[in-house]
Amino acid sequence: MARAVRSAMETGQHLMVQAGTGTGKSLAYLVPAVLHSDRVVVATATLALQHQLVERDIPALLDAAADLLGARPSYAVLKGRSNYACLHRVRDGAPDDQGALVALPTGSMGAEVLALRKWAESESKAGGVGDRDSAPPHTDRPWQQVSVSHRECLGAAKCPYGVECFAERARDRAMASRLIVTNHSLLAIDAVEGVPMIPEYDVVVVDEAHELAARVTQAATDELSVSMIERAARRAGNFLDEGEAEELGDSADALRAALDDTEAGRVDRLPEGLGAALAMVRSAARAAFSAFPKESSDSDVNAARQQARGMVDEVRKISERLVEHDEADVTWVADRDRSRGGSQLFVAPLQVWGPLRDKLLSDKTVIFTSATLKLGGDFTALATSIGLKPTERADHSIDTPGDVSAVAAVEVEDAGGSGAAASGDDEAPRVLAWRGIDVGSPFDYQRQAMLYIARHLPVPGRDGIGMSQLAEIQGLVQAADGRTLGLFSSRRAAETAADAAREALPHLPILCQGDGQLSHLQAEFLANPAVSLFGTLSLWQGLDIPGPTCQLVIIDRIPFPRP
Repeated sequence: MARAVRSAMETGQHLMVQAGTGTGKSLAYLVPAVLHSDRVVVATATLALQHQLVERDIPALLDAAADLLGARPSYAVLKGRSNYACLHRVRDGAPDDQGALVALPTGSMGAEVLALRKWAESESKAGGVGDRDSAPPHTDRPWQQVSVSHRECLGAAKCPYGVECFAERARDRAMASRLIVTNHSLLAIDAVEGVPMIPEYDVVVVDEAHELAARVTQAATDELSVSMIERAARRAGNFLDEGEAEELGDSADALRAALDDTEAGRVDRLPEGLGAALAMVRSAARAAFSAFPKESSDSDVNAARQQARGMVDEVRKISERLVEHDEADVTWVADRDRSRGGSQLFVAPLQVWGPLRDKLLSDKTVIFTSATLKLGGDFTALATSIGLKPTERADHSIDTPGDVSAVAAVEVEDAGGSGAAASGDDEAPRVLAWRGIDVGSPFDYQRQAMLYIARHLPVPGRDGIGMSQLAEIQGLVQAADGRTLGLFSSRRAAETAADAAREALPHLPILCQGDGQLSHLQAEFLANPAVSLFGTLSLWQGLDIPGPTCQLVIIDRIPFPRP
């Protein structure tokens, strides 16, 4: 695999490489990456794998290869802005729904927010990164009190704390690094949407590549709800004449009425009432956005203004996309009860292979890797979903699992040169040559593992995990003396199972996703073999637990994707 990755980086030809779980995929692409003459970006789907790369794999590789490399290559992790603490929020407070800046939320969040603010200040003084992963344990709402989205950010030039900004420092470190570790979403925004988020690069390794199409789709999906418009109108009301804010609020009422008359599900053609309501939202958001006053000399006022304007702009852009009802998009209504904000409108691209092909594969050299790239023993399905055509595949690709003897053949051949090269005719379709390799796995699962299926249990239903399933889980955890990773299809199921196991097995510590930051939970799970860890999708991949800690994996149901 390492030789094939090196060849791809040298020739510019795209590569799909499948390798079994636990076989060392990260080292197989990191070694060629640190030896490559230019910057390489590594994009992961999960924070767990990102953490593993930055905290363990890359430092271990650089330490081991120090004598061979001479100078130590620089590396950095780059995440979205909301993953870093915002010093403006920390020091000057967060605006409430009325736009006023509040110093500290009341109630149960207060202690967590105070701890986060104290941590952020200590990070700033120590020259730290302000990354959420290194923050003290907290839940989502307190984090929102100390962070901002890219739309809410004042920008380094206008923010009084721009020089100290954690997000800007992270970008500066990335600019100075040969190796950048980021995520699929940031890669999608940078490459597909054309918003510059990552410093210039020519080669990208996409790990957990089976998730790429879904993550790019997720990044390109927009959501519009009545409550979202109402919040924007309330915030905007502090800076606009009464008419503009009131018009935006009225459009929210119109959308609520239209959604009440629209059935949940896919919307192939906008019903007349819904189309009219969306046009009203678009018109009101455009007027409100244009009416915002110029910046003030007061940085606090500017912060609240920027955030209000950003919320209105988001409503404007999403409503415009929904009204256009582009045939390349799919629109649907998701039904929720009024206590949770009522129905929502979603719009997403029908496919992302076109943008990926035109804006990523045609411009960069891309190496895709995962333990599950093949479907039915073939790369074709996944390759097609991310923009690679089966007809462009090089004839000398290696499909036999473990057939690494043939890998050397790919090192010297260059079928058409760079994967981003055109065919020579500006009007002709571009040919993006690629290879597919399956290097297999050295593990003998027939002898080294046991699969147990609890056939006596009832079929899982919509009501969640049942008493018989809970009893089975408790018996298995007891038999394994802890040392269990529980993977559940929903947060509710994980929490229910964890609570029941704690009550039934008080002598065994049970951790559950949501008890703290994932990195902290993983560290505790790894350090104490008696601990069991229950969670959802974040634990399904990218989690590396070597040694005796994880002896049993429980899956409550096979996670078939929702239609």
